[in-house]
Amino acid sequence: MKKLFIIRHAKSDWGNEDLDDFDRPLNEKGIKDCAIIGQYLKQKNEKIDIILSSPALRAHTTAKLLAKELNFDKNITQNQYIYEPFVSAIQELISYIHDDNNTAVLVGHNPGVSTLAYMLCGSKEELKTASIVEISFSCDSWMDIKKSNATFIAYKKAKNV
Repeated sequence: MKKLFIIRHAKSDWGNEDLDDFDRPLNEKGIKDCAIIGQYLKQKNEKIDIILSSPALRAHTTAKLLAKELNFDKNITQNQYIYEPFVSAIQELISYIHDDNNTAVLVGHNPGVSTLAYMLCGSKEELKTASIVEISFSCDSWMDIKKSNATFIAYKKAKNV
């Protein structure tokens, strides 16, 4: 069995209009929400094997703060495809996860993460900032994940975890 947590980055700071979209940091609420989401994941008592993140500052910071809450001591894998809105590229990236990793976290952006959740399990939730879709797959290889072996488990937002 494989399990995937799809997470939209936490709330970003729009205070500096001169910053490129890629370089926007998290705001105070976003930082607090990361702790909430991290605690939620920790309570699930899942052994997170890999964290994949967009390299954009707000997503990578979200991933780093989640990793801290989870005592995740491995490197966070950054990939530009998670920043881009091409869901097929994100799906391909997921298929290349080594099969020794059973539980993965992916931190990204909309519309990509919401579309990915829909394509993988039919979830029609629009992922808000600092929200999670949890999906399990009844297969042994990431290359084999698909809608037909997916089970939608939960959709949670930081504000109602």
